[in-house]
Amino acid sequence: MKKSFILSIIITVPLIVGLWIGYRIAPQQSGPIGESFTFDDIFTRTAGYSQTQNHDSIGVQLYNQRQNAITQAVAAASPAVVGINVIEVREYRYQNPWSRFFGEDPFFRQFFGDQVYRQEVKGLGSGFIISPDGYILTNDHVAGNAKQITITLTNKGKYSAEIVGTDPVSDITLLKIDGSNFPYIRLGNSEDVIIGEWVIAMGNPFGLFDISDKPTVTVGVVSATDMNLSAGENRYYRGMIQTDAAINQGNSGGPLLNSLGEVIGVNSVIFTPNQGSIGLGFAIPINKVKGIVTDLKKSGKVERDFWTGLEIQTVDDRVARYFGLSKAEGVIISDVKRQSPGEEAGLKPGDIILEVNGEKISEEGGLIAIVQESKEGDVLNLKILRDKKTLDKSLTLKRQPS
Repeated sequence: MKKSFILSIIITVPLIVGLWIGYRIAPQQSGPIGESFTFDDIFTRTAGYSQTQNHDSIGVQLYNQRQNAITQAVAAASPAVVGINVIEVREYRYQNPWSRFFGEDPFFRQFFGDQVYRQEVKGLGSGFIISPDGYILTNDHVAGNAKQITITLTNKGKYSAEIVGTDPVSDITLLKIDGSNFPYIRLGNSEDVIIGEWVIAMGNPFGLFDISDKPTVTVGVVSATDMNLSAGENRYYRGMIQTDAAINQGNSGGPLLNSLGEVIGVNSVIFTPNQGSIGLGFAIPINKVKGIVTDLKKSGKVERDFWTGLEIQTVDDRVARYFGLSKAEGVIISDVKRQSPGEEAGLKPGDIILEVNGEKISEEGGLIAIVQESKEGDVLNLKILRDKKTLDKSLTLKRQPS
């Protein structure tokens, strides 16, 4: 028994001493409880680098590798994109119940006329700052009729905005907020847009800006250019940029950017047969907007006090057959006012306008849109059909007599 006890001491003491010496000379690792280290960690430490520095270096490398033209454009433009909340007063008319019995008879209407009431309606949209002194671009259908406008910036700052001017024809409104040194976006050149190039739509869809204080970003390509379309309410758009970048309710007035971070268009219209984005969005070319901004800053509106003196209607199949046309095209002149620009141009009732400034006319809305976008003194070069012969006429837009 005594011999075995002595033997156990002889074995145990050297073991304890060895463990103690190994603990003292081993490198001490520090870190949170439960942290484990790999061979690479130990190698990094012995090479003179801290673990934090190594991880930061890897993070920076990964971040730089993920950067591209799109992310750089978004980072540069985001601070200048704003959310817009508006309150406008709308008029509503409801028909009196007696009209079902008496119709629209003027005699009864004077006693039982339709009732009109006004109601404040809240709306939202997007915009973007175009100068350091606080000028903001958006759509007329977003803020053109607003009674109160609140601008929200990405730094959570809120500003009350005033309408400098608005143009329902082009669907552009210019706003102004007080202050200086605001971030702003460069305006690009929409004439050199390439079909298929990457574009970025930014804005405030469904009011999400108020939640995150950041604009929403969607990416797509330019699907087409020079697109003409009607958006109802007698509003026509010409020369639009089409994109498949998702544009949703609330995106109106926001910028469409190229990969350089320059504005090439103002997001304005979407086709929504299913009440959502289907990849058919349209933006007003920024080159068209630049001239409008100049006019709005100068006088608060775009002067369009001119006339043609023409009354027109779309050529339908019946009219086409009467004039011996192979298909319904153009608009027919139904009346020409005396001493009007139309009469001075030598136009007559029965003339069919086929083209204006080289652009084919398929219905009266197209011609109206061209005239609306023009200015006093502009010349419209017309190609008309008269007595089955094609003629060229020039019509100069003049101020309408008072």
